[in-house]
Amino acid sequence: MTKPASFKPTLIIHGGAGNIKRSKLPPDLYAAHHASLQCYLRSTHALLKNGSTALDAAVHAVSLLEDDPLFNCGRGSVFTTAGTIEMEASVMVTSVHPDATQPGAIKRAAGVMGLRNVRHPIRLARESLLRSGVATDGSPVDDGGSMHSQLVAPYVETLARDWGLEFCSDEWFFTQKRWDEHMRGLRGEEEPVFLSQGTVGCVCLDQWGNLAAATSTGGLTNKLPGRIGDTPTLGAGFWAEAWDEILSGGGEAVPEDSSVGGLLREARNWLGDCMPSFLRDQTLPIYSSLSGDDSSRQLDLGSEKACRSYQPSAQYSHRRAIAVSGTGNGDSFLRVAAARTVAAMLRLSSPGVFPHGLADAVTAVSGPGGELQRSAGSRWKKTGEGEGGIIGIEAELSPVNTASDVKLYRGKVVFDFNCGGMWRAWVEEDAAGNEVERIMVFREQYQ
Repeated sequence: MTKPASFKPTLIIHGGAGNIKRSKLPPDLYAAHHASLQCYLRSTHALLKNGSTALDAAVHAVSLLEDDPLFNCGRGSVFTTAGTIEMEASVMVTSVHPDATQPGAIKRAAGVMGLRNVRHPIRLARESLLRSGVATDGSPVDDGGSMHSQLVAPYVETLARDWGLEFCSDEWFFTQKRWDEHMRGLRGEEEPVFLSQGTVGCVCLDQWGNLAAATSTGGLTNKLPGRIGDTPTLGAGFWAEAWDEILSGGGEAVPEDSSVGGLLREARNWLGDCMPSFLRDQTLPIYSSLSGDDSSRQLDLGSEKACRSYQPSAQYSHRRAIAVSGTGNGDSFLRVAAARTVAAMLRLSSPGVFPHGLADAVTAVSGPGGELQRSAGSRWKKTGEGEGGIIGIEAELSPVNTASDVKLYRGKVVFDFNCGGMWRAWVEEDAAGNEVERIMVFREQYQ
């Protein structure tokens, strides 16, 4: 039996994004954010290197952020127009290994919302994910959970009590800075200094090839009570997915599963065999709304490559997996299903055609001129609509059916944003192979 391939543990954290200006981020406030992110990065990285699963490591990182009033989650959550706190959190997992069975590896997600007194919303999301009411083999278990992907308070807080999670009083969540921000917002006054906005999150890849995205937020300042954002909504503020790609008869990789692969094969056969000849000479735009300008990429449907019939092959090319987490204007993330759109662009694209990797897809959605920005239309730079960023990790395993017992695979950290700044922290390797910590908020280093 072949030993599963090992991966180098990888992670990236985000601490919010938005209209962050250097003029409103004094050195002492920058230093405080930097110190917190560096501490949480080191702690989480150490867990991963010591054998933690991606899920537990990501939840650990976000739990630390939820206890830090610098960030808009947990104790640092913003207030609604009614002066209340309503928190949201989510987790999602997948694995680059097709036969992964351990908890936190099989593709699943859980979002919780409307929380008021659960100290760590992200831990409630984790429990909701793992307490599914069924074992990994499909047999029923009595763990108090369900297969539901989204649960809202107050009922989900009842579950949290049953599961022994920690609760805190309203006073524990109250911070004077957030209250003052709330009151200034009601009066229409501008903020004198930067207060961290947007969602926090962490994406991890563990040594077994499991990926996890954990995301938590207090929402938008002065949001309406009962508003649900992108953070607990699958496909909007977070996503994780893995898929196999095989070589077709012509050497072209296509996803192999009954839904996506089958649809692509049917579409290719239809294009090649059934399309009227007068349409074969036409061109169609690909991702024209994601190009960042008024131009569009064109697919020549009359070309031999586009119109030939699909010929299956049993030879695997490789397996791919991604996990992403977003931060920014959540309503915009919802409108464009931002996280799932990133994954779909990558999964459904043809080899050699944009996007070439997760970084391209993230930029197309959350980078300057991307789908989030374009969704704001004339309101861009006026209301905060469309602003945000996405972090993610992609991993590949090739070939799927002959995983090496000696090769160490590596994940790739990616991110992009379209606004003033996005707090982010990650570990990368320099040219000499040394691990280097990176903590940034702007595109350039803070000066």
